[in-house]
Amino acid sequence: MSQVLDELVQLLALEKLEENLFRGQSQDLGWGTVFGGQVLGQALSAAVQTVPAERHVHSLQAYFLRPGQVDKPIVYDVDRIRDGGSFTTRRVVAIQGGHAIFNLAASFQTHEEGFEHQDVMPEVPAPETIPSEADRVAAETRPLPKFVRERTRERPFEFRHVTSDDILAPKKLPPARMLWLKTRGELPDDPALHAYLLAYASDHAFIATALLPHSVSIFTPKMQIASLDHVMWFHHPFRVDEWLLHVMESPAAAGARGLVRGRVFSRDGKLVASTAQEGLMRKRE
Repeated sequence: MSQVLDELVQLLALEKLEENLFRGQSQDLGWGTVFGGQVLGQALSAAVQTVPAERHVHSLQAYFLRPGQVDKPIVYDVDRIRDGGSFTTRRVVAIQGGHAIFNLAASFQTHEEGFEHQDVMPEVPAPETIPSEADRVAAETRPLPKFVRERTRERPFEFRHVTSDDILAPKKLPPARMLWLKTRGELPDDPALHAYLLAYASDHAFIATALLPHSVSIFTPKMQIASLDHVMWFHHPFRVDEWLLHVMESPAAAGARGLVRGRVFSRDGKLVASTAQEGLMRKRE
């Protein structure tokens, strides 16, 4: 396991303060506020620690209420809403500076056999044939923010974009993207760890997909971009230290908000998770 991946695993592990109270440190990725995937992953980690090990997360829905400050820890308060015969439900509120900044509802289930069907995985090039983000940034001759170059080299995840866009000189493109992702190193056989690491990574380039038809990017001056909510459904077991394909599309944007839907496939074509997010896309005058 690489050092940056080990640091991320420790970041998501949390410190237990009381029976239903946990504390997590904040990570500065250079954006000025806490990365949404960090709060999402930590909140799911807090919920997991109050659920029997034989029950695995099958869905979550979260709302980002306030920006998180990178120089302060975050406290996660877990409400044990229900423990049923097959399902367990948890609610988690993330608190920083005395204010709720994030709210998560998650449901867990014991394994059951049942009917199955799924979408077909798109035909895409193998990840080994696609340049990594680090390679793309290293080859870029135009000025890039320093933190972009640094974080791309040191990321715990490796991302390889099947479809790519020019974030410095954006052109009008269809509202869709596909990217391969996996951790930079092997992980233990812990399904919960793989779940909240995928939750962390699923926020990468997600809402930016809704910007593609409008010839703007996250680096366009006067653009205000922020995640508003995030939803995930987990269908099958998976490993996040093996290649996963995140297929994203934006069906609509309105009211200064963009909606993006996603599907996560394992390399052998199994649909392992579905995702959705609405985010703020505001052009300030």
